[in-house]
Amino acid sequence: MPELQRLRPDHAPALLAFEQENRAYFAASVPDRGDAYFDGFEARHAALLAEQETGACHFHVLVGGDGEIFGRVNLVDVADGSADLGYRIARKAARQGLATSAVEKVCLLAASEYGLTSLRASTTQDNPGSQAVLARTGFVPAGDIELDGRPGVAYTRDLTALRARAGAVSGRRYSA
Repeated sequence: MPELQRLRPDHAPALLAFEQENRAYFAASVPDRGDAYFDGFEARHAALLAEQETGACHFHVLVGGDGEIFGRVNLVDVADGSADLGYRIARKAARQGLATSAVEKVCLLAASEYGLTSLRASTTQDNPGSQAVLARTGFVPAGDIELDGRPGVAYTRDLTALRARAGAVSGRRYSA
């Protein structure tokens, strides 16, 4: 099972390979990143790491034993105890429970390490796999939305109970 790791500078080559190998697969369900993303990848990676240092975002990758990246799970727009969750899993690793496991782990990190009390996520209505992952990991539908011209669903997850449980286990206490 790949290990969830916080994004680091040395992940760049494997992350670029992951994004390139899965570009068409991802574009079938989420907007394509565009050529500029790939052309300026090194600068983009450095910018993400700098943003992560500010606490405004938390980026994670799923890394196999050989350093290959099988997915990413990100928390972005961190503010006021909340963040947006997004994730991508490689085509060859799909339908193996990896997304569910990774999202669960990031929810625990969000509550225990990052001090968040809630998360938001969204997916298109024609992506039942993502809808199932979000439902299995405690997200509840919060309303219909539009994602790049496609019908979608917004979700939320209250982390209060998870945060209290994590705090009790680790001996940490967080104010709500």
